[in-house]
Amino acid sequence: MLSGPATHCMLFGGSRSGKTFLHVRNVVFRALKAPGSRHAILRFRFNHVKASIVLDTFPKVMQLAFPGVQYEMDKTDWYARLPGDSQIWFGGLDDKERTEKILGQEYATLYLNECSQIPQGSRDMAATRLAQRVEVKLEGRPVTILKPRMYYDCNPPSKAHWTYKMFVQKVDPESKMPLANPLDYVCMQMNPQDNAENLAGDYLSTLSALSPRLRKRFMDGEFADATPNQLFSEESLEKWRVLDGSVPDFLRVVVAVDPSGSGDVDNADNDAIGIVVAALGTDGNAYVIEDLTVKAGPATWGKVAVDGYERNDADCIVGEVNYGGAMVEATIQTVRREQGQRKVPYKAVSATRGKVVRAEPISALYEQGKVRHVGYFRDLEDELMAFSTVGYTGDRSPNRADALIWALTELFPGVVAQKREVKKVTEPVGRFVGQMGGWMS
Repeated sequence: MLSGPATHCMLFGGSRSGKTFLHVRNVVFRALKAPGSRHAILRFRFNHVKASIVLDTFPKVMQLAFPGVQYEMDKTDWYARLPGDSQIWFGGLDDKERTEKILGQEYATLYLNECSQIPQGSRDMAATRLAQRVEVKLEGRPVTILKPRMYYDCNPPSKAHWTYKMFVQKVDPESKMPLANPLDYVCMQMNPQDNAENLAGDYLSTLSALSPRLRKRFMDGEFADATPNQLFSEESLEKWRVLDGSVPDFLRVVVAVDPSGSGDVDNADNDAIGIVVAALGTDGNAYVIEDLTVKAGPATWGKVAVDGYERNDADCIVGEVNYGGAMVEATIQTVRREQGQRKVPYKAVSATRGKVVRAEPISALYEQGKVRHVGYFRDLEDELMAFSTVGYTGDRSPNRADALIWALTELFPGVVAQKREVKKVTEPVGRFVGQMGGWMS
């Protein structure tokens, strides 16, 4: 398929199925057989392509598939120079200045890695640079023109994403009209089971233990059903997720507690106590640091919250008071007193509106990239995915998500504006004009 007549080729499927390795191998192969050619491997964020491709997959491909082939890595402009003076550029589409520099050149191959994170507009802009005309020169074979190709891969997002519409439905993502050249867009599904001999022995078991939502994506390699009313999209979470630990200095750190209303006795029927730690960075973005949610009585969850406060050098603890009134603060301060420490700065918050109404402005922050998860929080993210404009569709109370929303509301004051009460008018409104008599509004 990847060497067939189609220009646009996508590999989609579960995690660690070999998609990236195959595409990088093909890019290198094309660069070697066409001297002087230029190629680009792009992700949404440059630090991701640097960590996953430049420092990991690319060296492995060169060692395993092209042993003995020498190359030079330019770590100023971040491109590899191969024999024959071909170049493979590595870039991120989130950096405007660097993107303009990379896309100021023409390429014979473009490879969009993890394109579920890449907006369609960025994909369309990159596609305009697939224009370099170069010759294939192989010993003993006639000279031919290297066919321009654009490679894609992804762990499947939802069916609302442009990858599904373009490669599976064969329609234009914007107009929804059939593609004018559908045969030019081909795709193939690859899953980790197909690559089992190259995986650690317990990796498939790890994937099997994921939540149904994540197992469908990372093990079964299937596109998720689109939810038109969904508030939080998986694409937004993945696009801004921080996996390399590169976070800025924090201006403010908060621990948010969402009590369940359950009693002191822990049992299987009780809801968990939502406890989430989030921080506001010097870059103006919020970072979700820890999900400490626990199903336990006050003595335990109070200590968990206080320990999270100490460990992250937090500024305050935020607690929702609808359940138990001042119970959260009393629990927190009791734990501190037992530890021989002074009181924790505490702020009580009250839910005067429904969960969905409080979640809507927070979902807008996610879309803008203002909230970024440092690592994976699978249970928390499952709860976020269950929020829609028509209500919460999850099985249990979203205590983790509620705590997160309280934390982010504290970090972005004013984002969740309270509705003003309309004061009932019991007398005419205006000023009395004595000489004319009566009221003038």
